[in-house]
Amino acid sequence: MVKTHRDLQIWQKAMQLVTKVYQAVDDFPGFEKFGLISQIRRSSVSVPANIAEGFGRRSKKDFRRFLNISMGSLFELQTELEVSFNLGFLEEELFKELYSDTREIERMMSSFISTL
Repeated sequence: MVKTHRDLQIWQKAMQLVTKVYQAVDDFPGFEKFGLISQIRRSSVSVPANIAEGFGRRSKKDFRRFLNISMGSLFELQTELEVSFNLGFLEEELFKELYSDTREIERMMSSFISTL
């Protein structure tokens, strides 16, 4: 039984992704601190934050809306990760791992949205 947003597997996976993303951008060049690093961190945190906020609204309609916002942040993150890879800031293996994680969350979220 789901009592809080913390019980949602999708929220748990999104939180794990945030940790991985924060660790990954630690090795980015310093000049990206207020650019790509900041954007990537914001979009990654936005994914679980919107899941939690939507859950807290106690309305299926609002929850669905916040899940869709979360999905938008996830797509933004995927784009930023690809830009980072293209610029050589992420090694291929790490990029593939992070991108795979985002795709898994994307599938879970799409399925979850359709069940609401």
